[in-house]
Amino acid sequence: MHVFVTGGSGLTGPAIVTELIAAGHTVTGLARSDAAAARLSSLNATPLRGSLADLDALRRGAEAADGVVHMAFGGDFADPDDMMRRDRTAIEALGSALRDSGKPFVSTSGTLVMPLGRETTEHDTPDPNGLAPFRIPGETACLGFADEGVRASVIRLAPTVHGPGDHGFIGMLIATARRTGISAYVGDGTNRWPAVHRLDAAVLFRSALEQAPAGSVLHGVAETGVPFERIATTIARGLDLPAVSLTPEQAATHFVSPFMAMVYGADAPVSGSFTRDLLGWKPIQPTLLDDLEHGDYLTVAQPYGAH
Repeated sequence: MHVFVTGGSGLTGPAIVTELIAAGHTVTGLARSDAAAARLSSLNATPLRGSLADLDALRRGAEAADGVVHMAFGGDFADPDDMMRRDRTAIEALGSALRDSGKPFVSTSGTLVMPLGRETTEHDTPDPNGLAPFRIPGETACLGFADEGVRASVIRLAPTVHGPGDHGFIGMLIATARRTGISAYVGDGTNRWPAVHRLDAAVLFRSALEQAPAGSVLHGVAETGVPFERIATTIARGLDLPAVSLTPEQAATHFVSPFMAMVYGADAPVSGSFTRDLLGWKPIQPTLLDDLEHGDYLTVAQPYGAH
């Protein structure tokens, strides 16, 4: 299968490209810069110059492919409405190029769209008043193509897709600990944080592309919920810092922003049992805490406030 991939030069994208090529597929990847094009070429993928705003490039890439994996998500987190519009418009362009073809279209969302405070499943409805409502319109747009002759599916990734070089939520947490001299968690730290290793996520994307029925909603989580206090204490031990509980009010000024304080204090456990049963997906890579202890998280300096 020839696959068009957006976001193939990011953090998780290269693992997906590598997994697809190792399985015998060929890949064309959207590249918005010379560096992205070089990264894709180094992975034996063919770059297609363009960005998420270049709808013609998106349509050309999708029309020439046997399937699409949409990973890219751009914009400024200070303007979530703009990010939502960019994502939805890109998905509509990709999906329209696949209409009535029966080809697979795998789009990406996040488990933080789900209701908080209980373990949610693939069959639960996203929360428009939750932490990531800006991802919901993209989900809806992609799944809508399941009724238009496209084998469309959505993968909601855990907020932490861990592995070498990760500078996302956990990298920002570590950078904050280095800057402030404490490894902090909110309240008693029993709030739960789902996670998946990057290589396990790559296998899931390939499996979804190859097998997922039209309209499938999948959860890319290997661990349903790691207590946040355990994450903070593992970081504290590795950096030789104290682990400290903060009130929500203290957390709002301690972390990068009040929003990040809410994210780190959220109880967001998510099940992926349906996904595993549907696709036969079996995560086998190290856990988040294993990666914190033995990976490069605590040996590589993380830029404070990196996304």
